Amino acid sequence: MGFTSFGLSDHLVRGVQAAGYSAPTPIQKLAILPAVAGKDLIGLAQTGTGKTAAFVLPMLHRMTANHHGAVRNRHPRALVLAPTRELAQQVQKAVGVYGRFLSLRSTAIYGGASMNTQISELRRGVDVVVATPGRLLDHLKQGNIDLSFVEVLVLDEADRMLDMGFIHDVRKIIAKIPARRQTMMFSATLSPEIASLAAGVLRDPETVEAGERKNPVETITQHFYAARKDSKMDLLQYALDAERMESVLVFSRTKHGADKICHRLERNGVSAVTIHSNRTQAQRERALAGFKQGKFRVLVATDIAARGIDVVGISHVINFDVPQFAEDYIHRIGRTGRAGASGNAITFVGQDEEQYLRRIGQFTGKRLSARPYPGFVASAAPAVHPPSFPAPKHTRHSGPRPEARKNRPHKTQGPTTVGRKKRPARKLESFSSDHSGSWSNY
Repeated sequence: MGFTSFGLSDHLVRGVQAAGYSAPTPIQKLAILPAVAGKDLIGLAQTGTGKTAAFVLPMLHRMTANHHGAVRNRHPRALVLAPTRELAQQVQKAVGVYGRFLSLRSTAIYGGASMNTQISELRRGVDVVVATPGRLLDHLKQGNIDLSFVEVLVLDEADRMLDMGFIHDVRKIIAKIPARRQTMMFSATLSPEIASLAAGVLRDPETVEAGERKNPVETITQHFYAARKDSKMDLLQYALDAERMESVLVFSRTKHGADKICHRLERNGVSAVTIHSNRTQAQRERALAGFKQGKFRVLVATDIAARGIDVVGISHVINFDVPQFAEDYIHRIGRTGRAGASGNAITFVGQDEEQYLRRIGQFTGKRLSARPYPGFVASAAPAVHPPSFPAPKHTRHSGPRPEARKNRPHKTQGPTTVGRKKRPARKLESFSSDHSGSWSNY
């Protein structure tokens, strides 16, 4: 089955072929036909499976098929809502690539960019708007955009918009759109909350699903390594030196942590750059462009900032911190192993992160455990084992005191550790169910 079998317009097929695509992915095979037929759709697919084209192509086809001259003032006829600016940019780029032979205008609306520039774009007239919910609401409140002509609505990565607290904004936006429309919703998971949202905004939808729900794509090899919190940075450097990692995406739970990791890597001679919400849009775009071009070997990012990063050839994703939510783990590792390519995901697991690893295991239906990283020995590691023999009982000496005892300070001198025997450090237990890993040395 090729793209010509979907009934797409000739101009769209030319656009797809010009982009270098000849065979559709599984989610595209399942989603495009019912979407072209005008049905509402729920698409379930992991990141990196080609879902963007699965809704962009039917959306553009409908707009060209129903085009009866320019709509007065060229109000938007299609709206795509995305959780982050990076994903909005990615979708808008796809619209331009696939629709290169169509006379359609598109724009991306997101926070962190100039409102005036976006207002100018909207006033010139656009057919397709790709937007993040918050910035789109700002434009709606100011009267900069009219959604009453929208024919197609797409909710991309709806599960992530729910996680980020955008659902109320999404509902406000949908209230401004005509009820008679085609709606498509794409998500990696179908939680009760997502099902409830779908029930309220879609009409008799067809559900298509590519791959096993909740499970990461099969082309990604996953590794979990035990690491003390204070040794993770050393382990990251060791791993970068030990393995052939050409393009590495490192995830940090916090913005401060991302900066700290990046600065340490730079001091050690590793070209690295960060992306997080404290950096300006221009800084983020330069960082991503530099990473894509190979100027930086490592891109350090937080979850929200990394959403929508679509870089071909990421060889490794490293979770410096275990994500608190299992869904975030799936989204993180989905940055590698894209479009059928192989990839590697490495997760550093601290003893205080065992609960998060259990959540990932429950979510994916796999038994997960951390093991030592081969060849790595953490510096200043605490003692591993207490003595395996009982300590000798102290007895009174009837004769003269040994010299060491004679020189011990009198207890009235105050607290002191001189001459005292140190207690052995307590053994750190492994969290894993098969006890294959321990944080004692890692």
